[in-house]
Amino acid sequence: MRSFKDHNPISVFVFYIFAIVPAMFCINPVLMCISLAGGVSFRLAKDGLGALKKMLPFFAFPLLGVILNPLFVHKGVTPLFILNNNPVTLEAVLFGLTLGAMICSTVIWFSSFNSIMTTDKLLYVFGSVSPKIALILSMTLRYIPLYGQQIKKVRQAQIVTGLYKEDNAIDKIRGGLRIMSVMVSWALENGIITADSMSARGYGAGRRSRFTIFGWRTADVALAVLCAALGVVTSVCMGIGHLAFEWYPEIVSPGMSAPAVTAYIAYALLCAIPTVLQIREEARWRSLQSEI
Repeated sequence: MRSFKDHNPISVFVFYIFAIVPAMFCINPVLMCISLAGGVSFRLAKDGLGALKKMLPFFAFPLLGVILNPLFVHKGVTPLFILNNNPVTLEAVLFGLTLGAMICSTVIWFSSFNSIMTTDKLLYVFGSVSPKIALILSMTLRYIPLYGQQIKKVRQAQIVTGLYKEDNAIDKIRGGLRIMSVMVSWALENGIITADSMSARGYGAGRRSRFTIFGWRTADVALAVLCAALGVVTSVCMGIGHLAFEWYPEIVSPGMSAPAVTAYIAYALLCAIPTVLQIREEARWRSLQSEI
């Protein structure tokens, strides 16, 4: 038994596709609750209570949805009160809450995705599909930290040469524009150097082999098939319309029909997979430690 992050990257990638996409494109409060509970439980199982502090800012999205959506959307047949001669409706409040929960759950899932799917795993996933996409992705991920480091170097060099002495808004804007100009030149120069280097190494000259440390096991195949099966069930029910909520002018629920209940159960099982694998792995590890 391995933890979720130790499975084949393709299996993990399949899970995230079917876990995130339904939550992003179906504004269904039941799906939002399932997605949010799955994302939070996985982060807690993976990183402990320390992850709760990191996730707290994300829960501002539902609150912002409740506040902002009724200010701009006045549809609905259930007015709660009048604000600036505009009705604040129950439908707008609940839609804002659900929309904020969708953003919150998506951000939490993506935060765990970023911590698990490292650069080498992403290259493994996309390298077999398109080496060019893998190369572009690799260069992008590589240059993100390099840009940050280079910006610090340029800023420190400008401070040493006597800039930013006035310490006002205009001076900061001018300094930012100078840094931007330097970084554009630096990025173009490094792009040309990288392209020449790849060409000198024969990239694109023909079919090439690649080395990877990742392999397939029975558990990896089972995980990919299970995630795909549960995700397809949820996606099909969502595509047919069994999970579609109508919010305006009044809330119309699709009801708890058999297809809807099946989709909810399938999606709940899907979102629970990484948490269950993480808990089982930690329990097994503690058991082995107690036997030493």
